[in-house]
Amino acid sequence: MEHMMTILGVDPGTARIGWGLIEEQGGKITAKAYGCITTDKIDSQAERLSQLYTAFTKLLRTYNPKEMGVEDLFFATNAKTAIAVGQARGVILLAAAQAHIPVSSYSPMTVKKTICGSGSADKAQVGKMITLILNLKEIPKPDDTADALAIATTHGFSYKLKAKTL
Repeated sequence: MEHMMTILGVDPGTARIGWGLIEEQGGKITAKAYGCITTDKIDSQAERLSQLYTAFTKLLRTYNPKEMGVEDLFFATNAKTAIAVGQARGVILLAAAQAHIPVSSYSPMTVKKTICGSGSADKAQVGKMITLILNLKEIPKPDDTADALAIATTHGFSYKLKAKTL
């Protein structure tokens, strides 16, 4: 019997956190659930991080993924944005660690190259390709959700290779 792996992909942010749960079995990848956690910009940064943590830990309890793929922080022209995203990413990593879920990080370029064959693919191309790969009826919205499924799928393609090389 083929081993089945459930993988949660996460595209971190403070206003929106895209998430996508996939199942990988025998090289076949299927989308199981996906969505977006949102916070309101009228709330303080601390309150938003608390809301994010509560929603994310509930998500982990609901779906109990075996592994998680998270997008790496990339250089942002706006330092304030980079810090906020870094804080959100920290909350996600904390929740994963508390749930004993191993996390792998992927750069945006790695995800684009894995899903689209080019590290310079745009968001629309990623959305189209992830829809084809996962055989979805339409492109997941918002982009953060499609990106999260792309991150999970990237991990689905690579976790077996990583296991052999570690």
